[in-house]
Amino acid sequence: MPNQPVLILGGFLITEEAYQPMCSWLQQHTQQEVELVKATRFDWLLTSWAWGWRRLLDRVAERAEALAARSPTGRVTLIGHSSGGVMLRLFLANDPFAGRTYNGTRWADRLYTLGSPHTAVRATPLRAMVDRRYPGARFADRVHYIAVAGALAPGEGSGLSARMGPRSYQAIAGRIDLEGDGLVPVQSALLDSAEAITLQGVAHGGAFGPCWYGTPAVVEQWWRG
Repeated sequence: MPNQPVLILGGFLITEEAYQPMCSWLQQHTQQEVELVKATRFDWLLTSWAWGWRRLLDRVAERAEALAARSPTGRVTLIGHSSGGVMLRLFLANDPFAGRTYNGTRWADRLYTLGSPHTAVRATPLRAMVDRRYPGARFADRVHYIAVAGALAPGEGSGLSARMGPRSYQAIAGRIDLEGDGLVPVQSALLDSAEAITLQGVAHGGAFGPCWYGTPAVVEQWWRG
């Protein structure tokens, strides 16, 4: 596939500097513009409500439109980490949400989700709404979906992943004895009808293990262009 600009929506409470190595690798590899959607911790705290999602998705729409206008393909590649991946699934839809209609397929034809909790036994209301209304790779006729999951063996992650992993897996999938990235189990991060990539030894974020989705050597494993 030809190279095109990349737009990244990060994960809950994760600040900009965490994504800079990923952005640098992608820019060097693609020789295209790579942008990270501006999002503070305060912005993420507001995502408990639909209007908090709208604040971030409005920024996604603004930047996606601008990048697509300069793209050699007329399209952009979207990357969503953790909650960002679930939100970008909604961005692709052409149904009204919180007073907005995004119809992101106008500008994007590829979506990577990295450790995103797509399905959960006890999902937040907004995440549950996304999976109910737009299950799996809902717009696969127009968008190439790539769902990436990490799988840590015992002892591979940090102390945080060892403490939080089982509790998080129980809340998301109803079981503690699952493979996952220290926060999101593999079965939740994968998406029906999407291209599935499971990476051994990859953690949810830098606090969960030495190698995570944004580590350049790991980006090289999941990037498909």
